[in-house]
Amino acid sequence: MVIDKLSEINKYTSLHPRFAKAIDYIVTNNLLIAEPGTVLVDGEDIKAIIIEGNCVSKEESLEGFECHNTYIDIQIVLKGKEIVGWRSRKNSREPKGEYSEEKDVLFYADAPTLFFDLQAGMFSIYFPEDVHAPMIGEGPIKKLVMKVRV
Repeated sequence: MVIDKLSEINKYTSLHPRFAKAIDYIVTNNLLIAEPGTVLVDGEDIKAIIIEGNCVSKEESLEGFECHNTYIDIQIVLKGKEIVGWRSRKNSREPKGEYSEEKDVLFYADAPTLFFDLQAGMFSIYFPEDVHAPMIGEGPIKKLVMKVRV
């Protein structure tokens, strides 16, 4: 997992072969005015998803305590703030059901080992080994989720 300020995102282009293209999309588009929805940046290999809504309770978010096999998430808080729960996948012992290949998600019933705050202008990167529960808090939020194929 990575947590940093959006102004520092260019430092992470070398982490994955597709990150340069994903990060270029992030820095060359005015995401604050982007409408909610999905844009295929590079076919199914890189997708940009704008989400606008309200944060949820810790309990509600933990119902979807998730990780992915096919995609890495780059999540950017554009407006508002959120709390995120995190746990290492290798230390997670309580899967809820089976992995869904169609939705690229596996849920866990384990508790996060840490919670952290993200403010507008911050981002986090979740690799397949990162189980995460985002959007905890109160009030409105607008964020970008970049889905980058592993």
